[in-house]
Amino acid sequence: MKNGAPSTGIPHEELATGERPTRNRVARSILDHGPSTVAELAERLGLTQAAVRRHLDALAADGVVEARERRVYGTRTRGRPAKVFALTDCGRDAFDQSYDKLAVDALRWIAEREGGGEAVAAFARARIAAQAETYRKAVEAAAPDQRTEALAKALSADGYAATARSAPQPHTGEQLCQHHCPVAHVAEQFPQLCEAETEFFAELLGTHVQRLATIAHGDGVCTTFIPKAPKTSKTSHYSHNASASTAGRNPA
Repeated sequence: MKNGAPSTGIPHEELATGERPTRNRVARSILDHGPSTVAELAERLGLTQAAVRRHLDALAADGVVEARERRVYGTRTRGRPAKVFALTDCGRDAFDQSYDKLAVDALRWIAEREGGGEAVAAFARARIAAQAETYRKAVEAAAPDQRTEALAKALSADGYAATARSAPQPHTGEQLCQHHCPVAHVAEQFPQLCEAETEFFAELLGTHVQRLATIAHGDGVCTTFIPKAPKTSKTSHYSHNASASTAGRNPA
């Protein structure tokens, strides 16, 4: 207590910003970086771990986040997997999304009237092709070992909150992680959207890629494995014949 005022027990940074804005920052950090531990959130946001836990408890009570074990790719180490907090479908809905019922209805109409799944796949490829030039310029302007990072930045500019990182051992390569998917709910019903995107990444980076996880399948992050030493030749124009794992999700 100081000058007769009772202590609130709330850290200074929360008194300055307020409970709700800080809580939104916690949720946004999970959106941008994927499922996160309490320690990771505290470090990124400059909060105490106790403060982060309190906000996570409130977000979980509102159905915005949920606790889960961190998914491990490659060799699992000893000990219990770390507990991470991920956004729920409700939590993702709180952020700007570019899907709606009209999009689902339109794709269903295409599937029923124009030849089933292949017609939807053709639409998905055309959609990617219409967006390809911006991504192509970003990747081709980067050094060969910086192309995945360049693609991640271009995707982030379109709302995918993407990052690039080294793949965990024993794999040799990189992981492209998209922590947000503007069309996740549509892709739940039409995986051709994920498949076309994976094909495009393979063609753009000039190498076979493997989709490990997707938000549309309930994973916290869309994760694509990109092996080391892609082809050095310039990327060609997008083609649906690109070499890629196109099952939408191919767990390691």
